[in-house]
Parts: sequence; structure tokens; C-alpha cells
Amino acid sequence: MASKGTPATALLGRRKVTFTLHEYVVDPGASSYGEGAAAAIGVDPARVFKTLVAEVDGRLTVGVVPVTGALSLKALAAAVGGKRAAMAEPAAAERATGYVTGGISPFGQRARLPIVVDSSAELWPTIYVSAGRRGLQVEVAPKDLVEITSAAVAEIGTNL
Repeated sequence: MASKGTPATALLGRRKVTFTLHEYVVDPGASSYGEGAAAAIGVDPARVFKTLVAEVDGRLTVGVVPVTGALSLKALAAAVGGKRAAMAEPAAAERATGYVTGGISPFGQRARLPIVVDSSAELWPTIYVSAGRRGLQVEVAPKDLVEITSAAVAEIGTNL
């Protein structure tokens, strides 16, 4: 398991959260890391959530939404009491989280950023999010995701 260790899995282990790791081969030709992850591990893509970093009123903020949809920047801003939001530059997202784009986990980020999870997560007993690197997903209960990350829950996804 040492090769699978990431800051995300270390945090989950320390907090004694029940989780399951799903390792898979990343398709370099896939147009979406999330859709590719869902296909590779054989689950409904609506249960696989992507972790996106945006800038809300100049502050980096994380949105966690199903890979089947998109992040509503307006809804994300509203969820954290902000006015304007734009996607963060990939380099800024990587610096703040400590993860590479396509492998950003909501768990174990380098900086403690505000996190908002799309309310559709609550429809599932477990959901899948990046475990901190491409090719590794962690399956967790949505309540654990919210609790461990101190996340807010709001309707922030579109086209779901």
C-alpha cells in the first residue's frame, strides 16, 4: 500500500474513516479524467466527483461536483458568500492543493481551502473522488467527505 499512499489516504487513515481505494490505468487519450475513472472502475459516472479549484473574490475555493456535469461558478460563489468566481489557473490550484491537475483530492490539501460539495452527493451511499493522484480513486461516504473537509453542501453542479 505504500505506493498508493498520498496525503489524502494518510488523512483518511489518521481520521479512521472507512474508505476503499480503486486503482486503475489512466487512458492518456481520454477527454475527461473523471469519465475515464468511472469507466475504468465500472461505476455510474454520477457517483464519481471531480475536485475543481476556482477563485471566488480573489480567494481559492474548491468545488466538488459529479463528472457528469459542470461546476456553476455563480452557485459556488453564492455558496461561500462571494460575488465573482472564475476557474483558478492550474498552477495556482496545484500549488495550493499539493496535487497535480486531474488528481486533485478534496482530502489532505496543502492549504486549507473552503470546500463546497454538490448536494447530489447525498443521493449516494458512497461516492468516488480522487485519492490524490491520477489513476487512484477513493470511495467514501458523502457525510465523511463533508465532515473531514468541513465542507458546505450546496447545489453547485449544472447539467447533471
